[in-house]
Amino acid sequence: MRSLLTCHGLTKTYPLGKRKVEAVRGVDLMIDDKEFVVIAGPSGSGKTTLLNLLGLVDRPDAGQVVFAGEDLSRIPENRLTRIRRRHIGFVFQDFHLIPVLSAYENVEYPLLLLGYSARQRRVNVERYLTRVGLWERRHHRPAQLSGGEQQRLAIARALVKQPRLVIADEPTANLDSENTHQITRTMQELNAEEATTFVVASHDPLVIESFRRVVRMRDGRLDPGWVEGRGEQR
Repeated sequence: MRSLLTCHGLTKTYPLGKRKVEAVRGVDLMIDDKEFVVIAGPSGSGKTTLLNLLGLVDRPDAGQVVFAGEDLSRIPENRLTRIRRRHIGFVFQDFHLIPVLSAYENVEYPLLLLGYSARQRRVNVERYLTRVGLWERRHHRPAQLSGGEQQRLAIARALVKQPRLVIADEPTANLDSENTHQITRTMQELNAEEATTFVVASHDPLVIESFRRVVRMRDGRLDPGWVEGRGEQR
């Protein structure tokens, strides 16, 4: 299987008062096309910063990101924005839905930005709202949906443009165990059926134990004591 995303020596530093904190320190990571990966670790371990770098939301201070064979280290910002908008979908802990739009309109919005025709928007929105079990709720606004429904709506919005990669940052953090299982299962099924690569950050054991490959982070680094792909401590 070919690599979709490769990073070498990724480093990201943020100012904290008068000192600087290395949120990500020299991370090397390869993610294959169509893979399903969880980045695990406690709060403050660098998971979100790493996701921002992998999702092209932020640029590293040092290191290299290669996406679909293209080195993104020195490309212009407008080119980076086009790649992110077309090929990467995002799912957030707090859903980030637009409250004044209906479920249908929230899912349709990325396609409007990409210039899809009205017919293609309808086809894609219906497909993915149906896929996450929300077609009958398409006229509801986010506030009229449960937390689990809102997160399923966010997943439909991330998938509707059929991206190569979906980045999910703590997608079950605000959900109970039943909804956590449902969201995790939905992502697994979409990964298998849509051939979309998923990279998910989580510290939830219910999520971590369901993934085929686990990458552990600690203090901004990948934990060398973790055996990737087997979920076993050395």
